Amino acid sequence: MLIIPIQGKCKYRISLDPTTWIFDDRKLDLNTYFTEEKVADDKMGDYIKSTSKHWSRELMEGAKTQEELEKPARKFKKQELLTGTFGIALEPFLKNAEAEEDAEAVVFADKDGGEHRFPIEEAYGMLFQFSRDGKPLGEEGPAFLILPDGSNLEAPIKGIRSITFV
Repeated sequence: MLIIPIQGKCKYRISLDPTTWIFDDRKLDLNTYFTEEKVADDKMGDYIKSTSKHWSRELMEGAKTQEELEKPARKFKKQELLTGTFGIALEPFLKNAEAEEDAEAVVFADKDGGEHRFPIEEAYGMLFQFSRDGKPLGEEGPAFLILPDGSNLEAPIKGIRSITFV
């Protein structure tokens, strides 16, 4: 198990454990993430649709518990987890570390000693891939760095070991 530290010119030092991200609701399906059309969040519209759907279902079928509603989804979710390729956005982790005012860039160090430097704003858009075909990345991991546009999805920066604000 490898922990990825966020360090350097930041207010808070954070340790990332890629093995826990499979349980994180923020994980992204990398098989579809770069091909699906991005839709802006409409929280109020989503709430109204959800409430309407719930109301209609209760009128037609009677009330059901939350557990009954989620059961079929859980089974699909389990299969998806066993076969999926997942990543997670770096933005929340980098923002929580709070870069100091004089920090200019983020450096990602890999297992071979290589350093990959990016402006902080660009780093916010990057993703970490943490699984492939339902399995952790193993020796090549613990995480692969994916650029914001997905242009390196087929050949990501492998073996990221640390993140440093400079």
